[in-house]
Amino acid sequence: MEQESGKKLTGRIQGLFRSIFPLEHDFYGMLSWQAKKTLEGVGAFVDWLQKEPQTDPVRLEEMEDAVDNLRYAMEERLIDAFSTPFDRQDIYSLSRQMDYILNYAKDCAREMYAFGVTPDEPILAMARSLLRGTERVTSMVQVMGTDQRRVRQTIPEARAAIREIEDTYVHAMADLFAADDAMAALRRREIYYRLRDAGRALRATVDILHKAVVAIS
Repeated sequence: MEQESGKKLTGRIQGLFRSIFPLEHDFYGMLSWQAKKTLEGVGAFVDWLQKEPQTDPVRLEEMEDAVDNLRYAMEERLIDAFSTPFDRQDIYSLSRQMDYILNYAKDCAREMYAFGVTPDEPILAMARSLLRGTERVTSMVQVMGTDQRRVRQTIPEARAAIREIEDTYVHAMADLFAADDAMAALRRREIYYRLRDAGRALRATVDILHKAVVAIS
């Protein structure tokens, strides 16, 4: 009961503070837009993997550049803002880690095209898991300011996708070390690394999102 009363008191204090010092920028809206565009980019990456023959992933680079421009603009607003809906460091870190997800997907496509690496089952599996995890992140970011319960319920689904990426990576690397063609194995290893890095960026995004939601609940 005391804990519940404390939460209500904190909510009233925050409401009073924001009525005196209103939020200047819609950071929830900007994060939601970035999450949506990140999901579109990862979806485009998965689509690109399924096309034959592989083409120069120029579209992915354009999508990533557009998200970067939004992130830079948000960072400027974050510096200037007097008040924010939740911790400004968490806003910055959440945006930055989401950006890493798309960066690694783009880099993976560029390197596959440059190195002549064709998609195999581990690459496709990790990419699909990355897409599922990014879908969960996007759905959480869109409601983090209004439905924290839904966010907490969705977090395990995102983490399950992250574990799938890690598991696929470990098994794929074990098979790769047994390959006869060392140069081909080295090129493919670089692609596996990029997808693992994308999965780690996804994990960091989920962790920051969880922390932020706990703080504003």
